[in-house]
Amino acid sequence: MELAIVIAVVVVALVFDYTNGFHDAANAIATSVSTRALTPRVALGMAAVMNFVGAFLGQKVAQTVSDVIDPGTGSHALTIVMAGLLGAIAWNMITWYFGLPSSSSHALIGGLVGAALAAGVFVKWDTVIAKVAIPMILSPLVAFTLGFLVMVGIMWAARKANPHKANRGFKIAQTISAAAMALGHGLQDAQKTMGVIFLALLAGNYVNAGDDLPLWVIVAAATAISLGTWSGGWRIMRTLGRRIIHLDPPRGFAAESVAASVLYTTAYVWEAPISTTHTITSAVMGVGATKRLSAVRWGVAKSILAAWVLTFPAAGFVAAVCYWIAHLWLP
Repeated sequence: MELAIVIAVVVVALVFDYTNGFHDAANAIATSVSTRALTPRVALGMAAVMNFVGAFLGQKVAQTVSDVIDPGTGSHALTIVMAGLLGAIAWNMITWYFGLPSSSSHALIGGLVGAALAAGVFVKWDTVIAKVAIPMILSPLVAFTLGFLVMVGIMWAARKANPHKANRGFKIAQTISAAAMALGHGLQDAQKTMGVIFLALLAGNYVNAGDDLPLWVIVAAATAISLGTWSGGWRIMRTLGRRIIHLDPPRGFAAESVAASVLYTTAYVWEAPISTTHTITSAVMGVGATKRLSAVRWGVAKSILAAWVLTFPAAGFVAAVCYWIAHLWLP
């Protein structure tokens, strides 16, 4: 029974990883597609490849995710992890249906915490606050501010340039910035699934707390998120690329470059599982504000903000319900 639950948790974790891929595909490529720097299929293919590569570039974020709760060991612990995943998947699907770029990362953390609270097991609040809550607040603010400042710098540097030539040059540059963004997405988001699978293996006594991630876990998570990215997330892409603000190539390049930089810094320096969605959306709003504040469609931004605020508690509530239902049948 315990081995069957471990296998089920791993499968559900990879399903979450897949939904993360198509839910967050827009993060890496919406700006490049909306400015016509890349065609949708070329952009998706590049993002899928870079997501796969990025998954192999670190394990610190995975370690943080696996340290959010302490479910113990045995089938009860595995039930808690399963419920957390189901809560995250449910919220991903709801926000995908409505085209809202909410955070898969915070849905996952919220799901794990919600399931743990429902089960009455230990939640490591110091990790949640230091590595999740504080970065959740700071990363969008930093991305917005840097997006605004970088775009102001680009406008000043290119003030005498021929607009047609400048746009053509930035379209080429966007190929690089979109690739960097997709690599950062793989670095951040694939590791979150690895952390949950490791937590399940830990609960099943198949690994020890200090062990490195097994290679098969890294390959499986990288493959799942890449396949999800390839399948595309067109609803959210439309929101991120068009509905917030109509981007031009310089602004697309600035937003992607800033977002990628924030993703790398938080992964390697603070080991924090931040939201790629929050980061790129805030950067898009920051660069858009350099046109004029009214150029950003703040009504759409308000809807996105509401989804951000609701993600953690909503995923946690769904996970708690999943735990209560599962606990009726599982020990």
